[in-house]
Amino acid sequence: MDLTELQEIAQKERANSKAIRIRCCMAAGCLSSGAIAVKNSLSKVTIETGLAERVQVAGVGCMGLCCQGPLVQVDGEVALQRIAPLIYEKVTPENAPSIVAALHGGEVKVQKGDLNHPFFTKQLPIVLENSGKIDPERIESYIACDGYQALYHVLRDMTPSEVVDAITRSGLRGRGGAGYPTGVKWATVAKVGGEHKYVICNADEGDPGAFMDRSVLESDPHRVLEGMAIAAYAVGATQGYIYIRAEYPIAINRLQIAIRQAQRRGLLGSNIFDSPFDFKIDIRIGAGAYVCGEETALMASIEGKRGTPRPRPPYPAQSGLWGFPTLINNVETFANVPWIIRKGAETFASIGTEKSKGTKVFALAGKIRNTGLIEVPMGTTLRQIVEEMGGGVPDSGTVKAVQTGGPSGGCIPASAFDTPVDYESLAQLGSMMGSGGMIVMDKNTNMVDVARFFMEFCMDESCGKCIPCRVGTVQLYQLLTKIRAGKASLADLELLEELCDMVKHTSLCGLGQSAPNPVFSTLQYFRDEYLALISLHQS
Repeated sequence: MDLTELQEIAQKERANSKAIRIRCCMAAGCLSSGAIAVKNSLSKVTIETGLAERVQVAGVGCMGLCCQGPLVQVDGEVALQRIAPLIYEKVTPENAPSIVAALHGGEVKVQKGDLNHPFFTKQLPIVLENSGKIDPERIESYIACDGYQALYHVLRDMTPSEVVDAITRSGLRGRGGAGYPTGVKWATVAKVGGEHKYVICNADEGDPGAFMDRSVLESDPHRVLEGMAIAAYAVGATQGYIYIRAEYPIAINRLQIAIRQAQRRGLLGSNIFDSPFDFKIDIRIGAGAYVCGEETALMASIEGKRGTPRPRPPYPAQSGLWGFPTLINNVETFANVPWIIRKGAETFASIGTEKSKGTKVFALAGKIRNTGLIEVPMGTTLRQIVEEMGGGVPDSGTVKAVQTGGPSGGCIPASAFDTPVDYESLAQLGSMMGSGGMIVMDKNTNMVDVARFFMEFCMDESCGKCIPCRVGTVQLYQLLTKIRAGKASLADLELLEELCDMVKHTSLCGLGQSAPNPVFSTLQYFRDEYLALISLHQS
């Protein structure tokens, strides 16, 4: 394939687009609410009313406002003149005649959403620029939105070192949680010699309440494949792996389809774009162990071994998969890469804060009115996200805290909601960015329960390799249970803090090292709730 053929595919796809397009969300959230029946009903009605020549009913990826699914959106000049707003919520198959009738000016008998709500207007889609717009199971739909243009430009016009330099200048940091500079990681792998090199996409998203990576893979899989191919060219790799948990069957299926389509088009495999560059991608499905999100445990699992972490150094960049240099980034990191190449490193670097560039995708969940997926510039405050975009707590409730970073993060009180969301600011509050889960809690939430829930999660997910994590998380869970039951003393509280410090500083990998964070943060900001339970016992 060459650029001319790529452009011809895009032009043909655009030429075949119809005057009106009815988009039906086919991501997991809407599918679980009956989206397939909605799409089938809309298709049937358009045929029965003789509108099939002018109206296209398309299945697309996530539209973001998951709590209101199934979601349907209408595009097209005719529709824009007659229907406002154009997004419909909680659509049922029975609503299809009303939606189609509205194209002729008929009465709309469907719950309507407000596209002018801050949930939509405050977003800046980079990773999600195609989500909810393209058909994730058709490569032509992706190519029509400039898909694989970045890969062509890289292979034809840039050297590997120039690609690494562009990613470095963009300021992109790893979106998996730690925030390590992506360009530095790529440069390290690129400089290391070796017979083979590997690129791994970490899609083992395991944080409770997090579904960012799953949604990206369900909505725009080719974007991740393109980002991986660009990374492989930059570091000198020829083989890639996507490590994804088995609990994501829709994402797995769409990745498999995307890989086959890219291979048939010559966009994966040998001599991509008639260049000397070869790159192949395979999928490896994990059994759902949370610890396999840690890069060394992940590599062990790909190798067919038990997924347990190993000490570092050596780091994967020097000795990774099967002992060869390996680049590991998560889904969102790779999904940023094509946009950076197409729009320019400086454009990406102009978004966000001084040390945290670009945007971040978050999964809003918990006691909040608008649950779903958002993408905002780094530096957006927690208040803007929770109260404006999220709409606050339902039924006029009061927000108490928000938990970021999953089991590795912390609970941030409402009094600190004016804090900008970036790596450094969240760390100062005792939390972390994490992969992007954001769970909102109201005034009725007991924060000791929250700490106990996450400690139970870490206790269950510990691989058992090191004693501090294997034994320490169990003892911490037992202490939190004792405190919650009102049977603990101040000495137990002191022991809890000592154990947290020990587990944090002596565990082998990030699971154990970060397991005490929810306890630390709740003790810091909600210590009175611990003391109230202890006082109850002592009285």
